[in-house]
Amino acid sequence: MNSTETLRQAEAAIIGSGPAGLAAAIELRRQGVGPVIVIERENEAGGIPRHCAHPPFGMREYQRILSGPAYARRNVAAALKAGVVILLRHSVVSLEPGGLLRLASPEGPLTIQAQQVLIATGARETPRSARLLSGDRPVGVINTGALQNFLYVQRLKPFERPLIIGTELVSLSAVLSCRRAGIRPVAVLEANSRATARWPLSLFPRLLGIPLHLGAQLLAINGTGRVESATVRMADGEVREMPCDGVLLTGQFTPESSLVRLSHLQLDSGSGGPRIDQFGRCSDPAYFAAGNLLRPIETAGWSYREGRRIGALMALALRGQLPDAHDALSLKYAAPIKLGVPAQLVRGELPGLAHLQLRVSRAVSGTLRVSAQGKELWSRPVSALPERRLLIPLKELQLPAHIDQLDICID
Repeated sequence: MNSTETLRQAEAAIIGSGPAGLAAAIELRRQGVGPVIVIERENEAGGIPRHCAHPPFGMREYQRILSGPAYARRNVAAALKAGVVILLRHSVVSLEPGGLLRLASPEGPLTIQAQQVLIATGARETPRSARLLSGDRPVGVINTGALQNFLYVQRLKPFERPLIIGTELVSLSAVLSCRRAGIRPVAVLEANSRATARWPLSLFPRLLGIPLHLGAQLLAINGTGRVESATVRMADGEVREMPCDGVLLTGQFTPESSLVRLSHLQLDSGSGGPRIDQFGRCSDPAYFAAGNLLRPIETAGWSYREGRRIGALMALALRGQLPDAHDALSLKYAAPIKLGVPAQLVRGELPGLAHLQLRVSRAVSGTLRVSAQGKELWSRPVSALPERRLLIPLKELQLPAHIDQLDICID
């Protein structure tokens, strides 16, 4: 640390002030941990729900239906009441071994030495550049986060007649946001043969009079100053040009894991987030992770409950009550399972997260099996679609001694 750098000490530091981060902070304070510092790079705490003006949020947490901004304010208020310190406009620059964080702050460089660190930086939508979309580069191509910011923060309409790409829950949220703002989408496109969101939510665009085209692929975006049309291949192979004044790219979330990628922490190749055990611990046991950083993407309520659980486990770690992180067996997931969280299980009786959570890369029906050294330990029939969670209850797994790996497949 140089002479101009400020040093702060904390029992627990949390990177990110979304539902998972604030829930963990509140739980840590409830268990007597302190100081607890939440680090937020934006001007306001609360995470993505701040930009989601639609309900429902908070039904399990507060037993009432809230809009996203009201839910975010409620979480922030609860954290402050619990004694959590929230640092706004502070950006973590690097994660160092042993819980040392280097930050950029409005006052200059800052170092925080924490006994435990929770990374809860969430997820982001895949931008146009990573979707390999051809065509022109006009104004009017945005993702859902940008749409919410335009509508609810800047009070601006970015377009009037957009084409919406995707049918995840966030896509339907975007449809609702458009309707509230007086924006009339020309259509919703989904490249797969069925919608990602569960029925009957997948009927929502059609109920609003918006055509939903399944098996349709966006080929190119056309326009000079701003979007004028989009070239689309329909399910029957017909190539059609759809007039529109914007393209809204929704979903295809990826973990916001740039800090992890630049650090000493192990990355999980399946999820794109940090590699954790069932206690949420990363490869450096001073670090934990929770929320949509682990697997895009879950609801705010799920992230809140997971953050609260990880906060309780961090409190146990601070008291030296978690099993040795090095006594672990790995989990091997076979295609079409594209990711599984956690990536390893530590031997021991102490409960951590309740489930192994899986995602598949394509629609699949069969039997989900967990085995070790060729012996089946657990199975059940499943039918799953991409981006929908599959859960394996950890308490139902009877792990034999002296095994190094669990094999998980669907056949």
